[in-house]
Amino acid sequence: MAPPPASPADSAPDPRPIASAPVPITVPSLRDHTHHHLVDRRDTPRVRAWDWEPERNRRGGAMDGAAAAKLVSGEAGYVLEDVPHVSDYLPDLPTYPNPLQDNPAYSVVKQYFVNPDDTVCQKIVVHKDGPRGNHFRRAGPRQRVYFEPDEVHACIVTCGGLCPGLNTVIREIVCGLSDMYGVTKILGIQGGYRGFYARNTITLTPKSVNDIHKRGGTILGSSRGGHDTVKIVDSIQDRGINQVYVIGGDGTQRGAGVIFEEVRRRGLKVSVAGIPKTIDNDIPVIDKSFGFDTAVEEAQRAINAAHVEAVSAENGIGLVKLMGRHSGFIAHYATLASRDVDCCLIPESPFYLEGEGGLFRYIEKRLKDNGHMVIVVAEGAGQKLIAETMQSIGKDASGNELLLDVGLWLSQKINEYFKKNKMTINLKYIDPTYMIRAIPSNASDNVYCTLLAHSVVHGAMAGYTGFTIGQVNGRHCYIPFYRITEKQNRVSITDRMWARLLSSTNQPSFLCNKVVEEAKKEQERAAQLLDGSPSHRKG
Repeated sequence: MAPPPASPADSAPDPRPIASAPVPITVPSLRDHTHHHLVDRRDTPRVRAWDWEPERNRRGGAMDGAAAAKLVSGEAGYVLEDVPHVSDYLPDLPTYPNPLQDNPAYSVVKQYFVNPDDTVCQKIVVHKDGPRGNHFRRAGPRQRVYFEPDEVHACIVTCGGLCPGLNTVIREIVCGLSDMYGVTKILGIQGGYRGFYARNTITLTPKSVNDIHKRGGTILGSSRGGHDTVKIVDSIQDRGINQVYVIGGDGTQRGAGVIFEEVRRRGLKVSVAGIPKTIDNDIPVIDKSFGFDTAVEEAQRAINAAHVEAVSAENGIGLVKLMGRHSGFIAHYATLASRDVDCCLIPESPFYLEGEGGLFRYIEKRLKDNGHMVIVVAEGAGQKLIAETMQSIGKDASGNELLLDVGLWLSQKINEYFKKNKMTINLKYIDPTYMIRAIPSNASDNVYCTLLAHSVVHGAMAGYTGFTIGQVNGRHCYIPFYRITEKQNRVSITDRMWARLLSSTNQPSFLCNKVVEEAKKEQERAAQLLDGSPSHRKG
């Protein structure tokens, strides 16, 4: 297997002109991995070709700025979707030894520095004769860094809604910069993006963030909207900030990408790095979002309460609404974990109320068979049904469409149906939405947040920029901004996980053949895109 060419963090910048389309290149064989982790491996010759091509936002229209795909092609259909580096536009920057080589805590680690040729494959299951597919640059500490600890002036900002683990990520970025690299100047930007020019900042130190991981929310505060690129970069430049860590969802990451483009246009030595955050787990490419495990675990408490209420009353129905605007992952996984749920409704799987195979008939059957029922519904489910009788209520400051309350609507419809059919029911509606997203992260998410934070720090110190950190197939890697903002991750209603849920709940699929066939075709199209080069994004 041929490795990718080296990144700018590991060798001198490439003086050749930028190509307009991906061109296959000859790459060297894997270098010897048996040396000690402090041996400098940068002297091995490599051949490199960077290919930049315009990137369009697949949600509609061209992206702001001059966003581009940085591609490296190799043998057997290998494509590395690399991330930008400060030396791409500042080619004469000096490098420095990584301070970790003198850190006694890491002296016991064998080959601690990441081999610059290491990449992570996006698609882990491939056919024997198929292309190797798309890869991302592996995250981790590099032997040479582009920032001296004394010159680093970092800032951290949190944007969008709350999510378990925000404070843990803040804490570990601060502690990672301080403990691993000796950085002392770290600012917290208060109140989201607008805090760059409209609010005060706070100084962050390991002591000040010592126990914040035990609290929910974010100590920096957050907000939606308020993004003014010029003002933000003016503030970054005026304050002498040279590392920007942005924690937020897809809209926030799009904003970070625009900030990076403005930084690059001005020729500033500033690394802009993102940590993707969404409680709905709808960020594509990555295995999962931080806070998701905690949300699923906390959702169990609401489902258990609904179950207790349902079994304690004649014809009891417990209805639980969980978060999930466009992706029903929390509802899906909470249902699988609970095993007390009789029906799970998510945005990806349309349902209907009346008639044979509809929700009302299913509820009747479950009540006659068991005497009680638990229903879990994601907040974005059934919006088309509701819209038939109610008007849209607009959008929030981030441009997200405000959803109508499917839980209250469904409660009313169920009560009306059984009242009309003269059947007594006892329905209890539980909405734990803001309780779930406001709690501290659990042990699993705390570990995950720590690894994400340390990985993003390593990337910024190595000079990478215009990237977000994420776990892909169990390995942390650096991902271009456009890959996590081009679409949303959705529950596949044609894979085994959804089949397991249907088997667990015994609910009808509510799907006609046409919907199933369309979902299968969409899955096939997505699989084909993963198999080949990302050059399909040219326009």
